[in-house]
Amino acid sequence: MEDNSDKSEELLEDDSGDQEINSEHVFEIGNDGLETASLFGIEGDDMENDSELVLDIETDDHENDSEQILEFESNDLDDKDQMLEFGSKGHDSTGTQILEIETNNQDQHNLPPVVGMEFDSYEDAYKFYNLYAIALGFAIRVKSSWTKRNSKEKRGAVLCCNCEGFKTIKEASSRRKETRTGCLAMIRLKLVESNRWRVDEVKLDHNHSFDPERAQNAKSHKKTESRLKRKLEPNADVEVRTIKLYRTPVADTVYYGSSNERDLDNDLGKNKRLNLNKDDAQVINDYFCRVQLINPNFFYIMDFTDDGFVRNVFWIDSRARASYGYFGDVVALDTTCLKNGYKVPLVVFVGVNHHGQTISLGYGLLADESQETYNWLLRAWLTCMAGRPPQTLITDQSAALQSVIAEIFPRAHHRFCLPLVIESIFQNFGNLESEVFRTAFNNMIYDAIKVDEFELAWDEMIQRFDIRDNDYLHRLYEDRERWVPVYLKDTFFAGMFTFQPGESMVPFFHGYVHQQTCLKEFFEMHDLVFQNKIQKEAFDDIESKESNPKLRTMCTYESQLSKLYTKEIFSLFQYEVEMMSRCFHISQTNTTGSIVTYTVSEQETEGNIIRNLEVMYDKIGSEVRCICSCFNFRGYLCRHALCVLNHNGIDEIPSHYVLSRWRKDFKRLYVPDLGSNNVDVANPVQRFEHLHKRALQVVEEGMTSLEHYTVAWQAFKESLNKVRLVADKHA
Repeated sequence: MEDNSDKSEELLEDDSGDQEINSEHVFEIGNDGLETASLFGIEGDDMENDSELVLDIETDDHENDSEQILEFESNDLDDKDQMLEFGSKGHDSTGTQILEIETNNQDQHNLPPVVGMEFDSYEDAYKFYNLYAIALGFAIRVKSSWTKRNSKEKRGAVLCCNCEGFKTIKEASSRRKETRTGCLAMIRLKLVESNRWRVDEVKLDHNHSFDPERAQNAKSHKKTESRLKRKLEPNADVEVRTIKLYRTPVADTVYYGSSNERDLDNDLGKNKRLNLNKDDAQVINDYFCRVQLINPNFFYIMDFTDDGFVRNVFWIDSRARASYGYFGDVVALDTTCLKNGYKVPLVVFVGVNHHGQTISLGYGLLADESQETYNWLLRAWLTCMAGRPPQTLITDQSAALQSVIAEIFPRAHHRFCLPLVIESIFQNFGNLESEVFRTAFNNMIYDAIKVDEFELAWDEMIQRFDIRDNDYLHRLYEDRERWVPVYLKDTFFAGMFTFQPGESMVPFFHGYVHQQTCLKEFFEMHDLVFQNKIQKEAFDDIESKESNPKLRTMCTYESQLSKLYTKEIFSLFQYEVEMMSRCFHISQTNTTGSIVTYTVSEQETEGNIIRNLEVMYDKIGSEVRCICSCFNFRGYLCRHALCVLNHNGIDEIPSHYVLSRWRKDFKRLYVPDLGSNNVDVANPVQRFEHLHKRALQVVEEGMTSLEHYTVAWQAFKESLNKVRLVADKHA
């Protein structure tokens, strides 16, 4: 070994036969006060011939330049050389570290992408990510890209895992094997002022196992292989390719959500805990103990740090667990308190009952908005719901939530709360908060009936207000299928998605919990809100069952649902029946087998504006679908669909459009029906749980009226006497 001021070189040779080599080295190279550390793990397989490991480290002492090169050579069964070279070419004037990667073996390239990396070209960035994918065993594709205004020059792109997303409804009927899993692994690239391509966002976690053999046959990898073959010189034995990348000192990643999300990967976040006052822990414990005494099916769970401090809390009462069985198709996650820095970092799972009223389906107190925290919360909640996921889940735009929901609820429709999206847009464009901009934006969102109408309106808006180059808008546009109504027509919302101007989702504890509300006050307020909502629901139940709504038309559809639906939901449907009078013309435009397409012309309530809406009707299945998709958004048929049914001589609304979730005559017992009815009578625990559950159902029925109470009480006394007689016989 030789060592001098200009260069140091270390040569390690290991001659061995059939043995496995596994070594790890840490090298530190100092140069003008700059210290660089690299960690290399080298592993060799069993070989018939001798293997040789050559490790070269070179440094040139220059004022602003350093070079670090690692060469790895091994002789396999075919005696083919493999080389990976990773070089640091110093720093530029801005402090950016310049690195070079040269490789002729794709499998050896496993340097992961990180935010702040920059490349000389888009092709280099694509090649870098593709080589990384090959090494791990997955394939990539271009999810989206965008160009400069009035130019075909690319200025940004998103490269994602090939398992991103799911099949569309049309593709689902294909016999081809489903390969997409909703994976969120991706990198986002953008062209920066230095005319280099920067990695702006990175998600490395996959929700599926790697399949190197299948990945090798992917289009992205074949494309890379074909390029390499074309570049090889005729007599070249080894091809050396160079990718130059730059590590910028500061990453300027833009996030959707709050600033808390920028610390998702910060190690300090792992030990975050609830910000509790002196007696708050005792307040939580006292409340849970008190509720458990009067609510046997009350459930709670706590998450603790390694130091024993409370980090997260989740709880749910018996009524909420039972309600989920009836109204768990659509759930919203209310994070108002958590995201706005309330003293009570509350998260509420919210549903909507048969009166269209919001109900709680679980609560959480969270230390932060990290992916780890949301993962814990959603898994705890899903466990309480016997593993039954919702059909639709509505949240804010949190990147952490997107990742967790894709993993835990891969088949659920994850959508963004539209009012929150609109609010964030106006906050990010404070200079455009004019009435002109708001009007243009609302018209684009709410008036578009078809996708191409929205796309055209979007382009016109960003050109008109000169906001085409805004990265925040690009992100929203890429996620448009999660929040723009025109893309959500296949998603059922049960009235929980606002798709009319001026509508908004009111926070669950609106008017009760404020930023300065302490934990003790919250639990006191919680009981008050809970009891008020129960009383309101019970009162509306009685009113819906005992009152007969006044009919306003001669339409049989109105009469039909007046006998079935609760008062509030029927009044909403009744309005659609009344608006049928504004649909003045129906014309048949197309027929394909049993499916007939109609155009319904409707006059708007204001002015002389006429809208033409497309409605499809299947005569065999009695299925009707309007392009406005009121049934999926609201949960009942629109005026346009009703007109087509009436046009075809259908006197009653088909049963599959009469939802049990809105019916006033549907018996709902707020006792969670969890588990199987198959009881092991030899097991005393199962005997107790089975009898307890059935007894609670009698209690629920008995409290509905004085007559029910009298019958239930008499039945309890008779049952108790009979059970005691059995005990006396065996005494």
